[in-house]
Amino acid sequence: MTQVVLGENEGIESALRRFKRQVSRAGILADVKNRRHFETPIEKRKRKAVAARRKRRFR
Repeated sequence: MTQVVLGENEGIESALRRFKRQVSRAGILADVKNRRHFETPIEKRKRKAVAARRKRRFR
């Protein structure tokens, strides 16, 4: 779970910026988007294969 503790004399804007950065680094929103719809095992394998091919191509 992502938490942001406000420091003394810290504005809410900077704390919100830190929170958004932590959420994006943790991959929480991407995980939520992936789990939004049910994905069959075959679709999951295909998606992972495409991601692996894409990752190999850029190396």
